[in-house]
Amino acid sequence: MNKSRVTFLALLAAGALAACETVEGAGRDIQTAGQSVTETSQEAQR
Repeated sequence: MNKSRVTFLALLAAGALAACETVEGAGRDIQTAGQSVTETSQEAQR
């Protein structure tokens, strides 16, 4: 493979890994928000 193709593939792989981290972090944030909503609604029912 030529150098530009290897560079392109390396950048593509790095971008994919960064996207996975971003999605994972967003998933944790959404889960935390959902837990807060659940706890608040349970407290309101008491």
